[in-house]
Amino acid sequence: MAHALALAARGLYTARPNPMVGCVIVRDGEVVGEGWHPRTGQPHAEVFALRAAGDRARGATAYVTLEPCAHHGRTPPCAEALVAAGVSRVVAAMRDPFPRVDGAGFARLQAAGIEVAAGLMETQARELNRGFLSRIERGRPWLRIKLAASLDGRTALSSGESKWITGEAARADVQRWRARSAAILTGADTVLADDPALTVRLGGDGEFVPPLRVVVDTRLRSLGQSKVRDGAAPTLYLHGPDVVPAQVEGAEYARLPLRDGHVDLEAALRLLGGRGVNEVQVEAGPALCGALLRAGLVDEVLLYQAPLLLGDTARPLFAGLGIEAMAQRLPFTLVDEARLGDDRRLLLRPATP
Repeated sequence: MAHALALAARGLYTARPNPMVGCVIVRDGEVVGEGWHPRTGQPHAEVFALRAAGDRARGATAYVTLEPCAHHGRTPPCAEALVAAGVSRVVAAMRDPFPRVDGAGFARLQAAGIEVAAGLMETQARELNRGFLSRIERGRPWLRIKLAASLDGRTALSSGESKWITGEAARADVQRWRARSAAILTGADTVLADDPALTVRLGGDGEFVPPLRVVVDTRLRSLGQSKVRDGAAPTLYLHGPDVVPAQVEGAEYARLPLRDGHVDLEAALRLLGGRGVNEVQVEAGPALCGALLRAGLVDEVLLYQAPLLLGDTARPLFAGLGIEAMAQRLPFTLVDEARLGDDRRLLLRPATP
């Protein structure tokens, strides 16, 4: 199963909006076939593994990281393929909560006399597909805020200048996190100040699906900045209900309700979930980051910390938190850390929902 999870992770940049799935087929203690799901519309992991196994799949055990599908979508049901191949046992890491599967795959296998077990390395399987599971179970994407900060927790000088806080290794690492995201979200103030492109630059690191660029711009103030509409990836502007969008090249629009005078961020995430977005990476200023944190919409923070100081007049990580007593503090759990050149990368998750 660990090997199947490693295979599944090969679809990190390309499988979305589908989940990442890996499959390993074992007969008499020997791996006879393996596969993973590379891209929507292409065969699923089980099909690739069965093709590799051929006749050796009969009587074998299939280890798969997610319950095999039982419905006709863009591809035929994997449960039927496993039945036809004559496997005797299927071990799944977890049940698939997608409504058109959700136990139906297991039921089809059992009806054919195949032994089914589930739950092996489920924690790791859920972690791998946390974006897909968030979209299916909560109706919204998994949201990650990416920040680069000094030792004193500052993200830019008071003038807005921030290039560069971190070194080349950290900036290259950001591109890999962008590549795994289905959307890169920012705010109007960041677009106006920096005119960012918000594209993925992986170099020779392989294929990826360009993430949707999302600009939260209540009154569409930032349409004059063009890098975010350079054609390298689709761009969606989220704006208020009383704004009439100008028709500019490379822009798509979505009208959303307001909350406290700004685009309703919870409604924005529900909209993105409806578009098949599994993971959102936020690259924005302290106002939008603070608003997302206050709304309880932040699932993790990807913090790059550089060994330098910017001083107390520089901009903070989050604005508007209104913390006045220790009882109001917001604790985080450290999930992972890494050294990137002279910088540190911390992956943090709110300790309280």
